[in-house]
Amino acid sequence: MRIATATLAAVAALMAAGSALAAAQVTDVDYIKASRCRGIAISAAADTADLDAWLKAASKSRSMSVMDKAAVAEDAGRREAKTTNAERKARLATELSGPCQAFKG
Repeated sequence: MRIATATLAAVAALMAAGSALAAAQVTDVDYIKASRCRGIAISAAADTADLDAWLKAASKSRSMSVMDKAAVAEDAGRREAKTTNAERKARLATELSGPCQAFKG
């Protein structure tokens, strides 16, 4: 019984290390793209809780220059989402329901 408990504990530790490693592999470009998605989502009055959690977890290893670029991308996403152009609104809705979903998990 002790062997089974030790084995389960070891597997759990390896899984936790694997997920931490996966979070560390988020690129700066992905972080900036996710920030743009957040800006679009805020302007569209969409729920941003999952996206906020993803950004918070991914922000721990970012430099200030990347954080600044992400803030600029978020502002640009907000401004672009305030458009009255129907084609642009459709493109942004597609972006929000497509590529931006990758940053919610």
